[in-house]
Amino acid sequence: MIRFYGFVSLWLCSGRVFSAASDAVASIALARPAAVAARTAEGFDAGMLGQLLAGLVLVLLVFMGLAWLIRRSGAAGGFSQQGLKVLATLPLSTRERVVLVQAGSQQLLLGVAPGRVNLLQSFDQPLIEVPVATSPPFSQWLQRAKASMAARSDEDGAPHA
Repeated sequence: MIRFYGFVSLWLCSGRVFSAASDAVASIALARPAAVAARTAEGFDAGMLGQLLAGLVLVLLVFMGLAWLIRRSGAAGGFSQQGLKVLATLPLSTRERVVLVQAGSQQLLLGVAPGRVNLLQSFDQPLIEVPVATSPPFSQWLQRAKASMAARSDEDGAPHA
C-alpha cells in the first residue's frame, strides 16, 4: 500500500500531469465567459483557502464536542454492561490500578495491569453500597431551569416567553 501511494505521489509530482491539467483548465477557460475564465485561471485565493480551513476546523470541533458530551453523559456505555458497574478505582502506578466492580449481587476487587486482570478478592456482602441515581432526569432539570429563569425575569420586570 505504501508503494502505491509513493508511486501516485511521484506521478502527481511529474510535470506531465500538471501540464495536462493546465491544458485542460485552459481549454475549459476558453469555452466559458471571461469572468469565470479569470477565476479558473487564478486558482485558489487566500479567502477561499481560509474559508475551507475554517469550515474544516468547525466540523472537527463540533465532532469533538459531541464525542465529549456523549462520553460525559454515559450514553456510550459500551457493549452490554447491564450487570457490571465500576464502583471505585485506585491507581497504584501509571499502568496498574485496583478496581472495585459490582457484578450482579457480588462485588469484585480486581487488579488491572497492561495485558491482564487478576481477581484479588470477591465480596458477597457489599463493600460499598451502590449509589442510587441522585441526579434528576433531564426533563425535571429543564423545568426547574425554566422556572428559575421565569422568576428572574419577573423580578427584573422583563417579559418572558
